[in-house]
Amino acid sequence: MKILVIGPSWVGDMMMSQSLYRTLKVAHPDAQIDVMAPAWCRPLLDRMPEVNQALAMPLGHGALELGERRRLGISLRNERYQRAYVLPNSFKSALVPFFARIPVRTGWRGEMRYGLLNDIRVLDKAAFPLMVQRYAALGYDAAQIRTAADLPQPILWPKLQVSEAEVIAVKRAFSVNNDRPLIGFCPGAEFGPAKRWPHFHYAALAEKLIAEGQQVVLFGSAKDHAAGEQIRLALTENAQPFCLNLAGKTSLDQAVVMIAACNAVVSNDSGLMHVAAALDKPLVALYGPSSPDFTPPLSHQAKVIRLITGYHKVRKGDAEEGYHQSLIDIQPEQVYQELNLLLSTRKEQ
Repeated sequence: MKILVIGPSWVGDMMMSQSLYRTLKVAHPDAQIDVMAPAWCRPLLDRMPEVNQALAMPLGHGALELGERRRLGISLRNERYQRAYVLPNSFKSALVPFFARIPVRTGWRGEMRYGLLNDIRVLDKAAFPLMVQRYAALGYDAAQIRTAADLPQPILWPKLQVSEAEVIAVKRAFSVNNDRPLIGFCPGAEFGPAKRWPHFHYAALAEKLIAEGQQVVLFGSAKDHAAGEQIRLALTENAQPFCLNLAGKTSLDQAVVMIAACNAVVSNDSGLMHVAAALDKPLVALYGPSSPDFTPPLSHQAKVIRLITGYHKVRKGDAEEGYHQSLIDIQPEQVYQELNLLLSTRKEQ
């Protein structure tokens, strides 16, 4: 069976979509699963053994470009896909499989996609409270799965593959000191400072870890580099050489490999948090206004810290530098204790 998946456009969503691919491979071991997604997603898809190939979506996020989508769909007709799964909820995301004339086109109803999808599911959000449940449910017949409770357990969570040889090569490329264990920090967040644990808290935690003989590596995109520098420069002069700011300096693939090299990770609610979870790293995930009730880190090695409840749609907090008070209130000592508990539990296993 040849399957085309129209994938999501965010790191975290792409990671969670792997649960669908794993589910499909269990049901159809010989299936060939191709995933169409933005080109930047390829490093993640290449590390998912269930994916045959990543197909670049050449159209920008948010652009309808009906003619281009029609031409793209027509170009795929010779591939003779038998099924398509459309993961985004937008109208435009369902156009390519429709124009490709794929016989069975599955997805949640989304933006009134009757006709474009012919195996359309009507979502009861209360019945499927987690995004990963919604993805996994698409891998089964609609009549078989009415609620998340009907899903076979356990749901197959995301799991990325990284080899030891890759870890050695990437550590060498960035001149990483092998004498100290690595602890990864992911201090960025897609929607601004309200979702970030304050840099001074990260710095206090880093200072403590470095004093104990560990080293800290900061991950993120180019726009997170300044936040990383705030952390590094807040350290004492003696500690700074053991804090490496790689935000904006690695490719996404290199960041994945470097996270795999870490003994543990501390992260805001971000795409890299989901990468760390998929690598089964001991992970302390810090939440403020965003909620883990919909997209928690999918790992038994993860500990979520959140001091408030509900979802708060804020992009900039009221506190100094745009931080949210609920994240300011998470103290470095609490994170340190949870991190040590995770590490000690990992050693015992």
